[in-house]
Amino acid sequence: MGGNNAVLGRNTENAPQFDSSSQTVAFSHYNNFSAQLPIDPKTGKLVEGGVKEQAEQCFKNIKAIVESIDHVMSDVIRISIFVTDIEDINAVNEVYKSYFPIYVPTLTTVAVDALPMDAMVQVDAQISCGEGTIPNEPQAGDLIKLVNHTDNAPSFPLATQVVAFSHYTNVTTQLPVCPKTGRILSDDVKAQAAQCLKNIKAILESVDVPLDDIVKITVFLKDLNDIDAVNEVYTTFFPDSAIARAVGYFPARTVVEAKALPLQALVSMEAVVSYGDGTPPQAIEDRHGLILEANNTDKAPKCPVSTQSVAFSHYNHISAQLPVDASTGEVVSGGVKEQAAQCLQNIKEIIENVDHVMEDVVKVNVYLKNIGDIDALEEAYKEFFAEGTPARRIVGVANLPKDALVQIDAIVGNAEGTPPIV
Repeated sequence: MGGNNAVLGRNTENAPQFDSSSQTVAFSHYNNFSAQLPIDPKTGKLVEGGVKEQAEQCFKNIKAIVESIDHVMSDVIRISIFVTDIEDINAVNEVYKSYFPIYVPTLTTVAVDALPMDAMVQVDAQISCGEGTIPNEPQAGDLIKLVNHTDNAPSFPLATQVVAFSHYTNVTTQLPVCPKTGRILSDDVKAQAAQCLKNIKAILESVDVPLDDIVKITVFLKDLNDIDAVNEVYTTFFPDSAIARAVGYFPARTVVEAKALPLQALVSMEAVVSYGDGTPPQAIEDRHGLILEANNTDKAPKCPVSTQSVAFSHYNHISAQLPVDASTGEVVSGGVKEQAAQCLQNIKEIIENVDHVMEDVVKVNVYLKNIGDIDALEEAYKEFFAEGTPARRIVGVANLPKDALVQIDAIVGNAEGTPPIV
């Protein structure tokens, strides 16, 4: 690949291994981890005990992977915690705090309908990669992680509002909490959605980043039927500038139904944001003026409030794909295997539309209506990822748009990066 970053999948015997995914996949300045279940790597089985013991094993696995690539836990940028019972989150947080006694990363916490192997908790992570992934040519290994706080958005003791590293800014998933009162808003989902987006905007403004620099949003909804109401609010925030309105820019997006959210919220939102200035000591000429590249193709389904693929710097972010045939606009017939194949075919079309290949995928997120369908999912999955390189996360959800059985999104390496404004 010459001077380009390479997709680097790695595994350690000190954490659970699976044929269908790598424990960590590095590309450029980030390591993308597979979600960790509470599996003892020595036995291959769930650990005994309750949710606290399971959470402890999840974090042990993450720490083992982190250390296997010569990193430390303070290099973690984001932690995502999935539980099957929202009441368990306090017990999980006790464990979480023990692994991050001083610095805390950005955080996402969601209760979902089910997890693989009937686990009670699953933990996902994203880690900085200061050395980069250009073969035999370390990049700026002394990049600085920048954290920030503003009183104009809610604060939580277990999460940093925003953490920047290299060319990306990661925002803690925002709940509909008023920063002045510290309380959640009323049971009106539109008001709650607006507060989530106001909080995100306030955080970004505190680091001099506009809302239209968001490349990917994940919306967690207590009731999927509220999506139209949320979209009414969403379209008052995006596009946010004259330039973005001129091109009709919307970030890539995934919508997930949650079993429950913290503070009994109806909605929460996670954002991944471009950071053109980069983090020091990147040279000024290497970090200013990078542009977003948003692309759609007629060969995959289009959505009026999201872009199929948004690239910035060395990553492409793909909107969640449903098993919809772009030529008919309908969900394909058949079971999970057929539907998963259609989701992945849509992702393939989007990736090829921007001159990339499936081997560039570094992370796949799968949302299954029935967690028992994993074996059928695997049959389709291995046809697209025979080597099982991408990191992966699977969660079970009660409902998906269009009554689909599966939904899949992806993060893709972008070796050539995105050009500066000229």
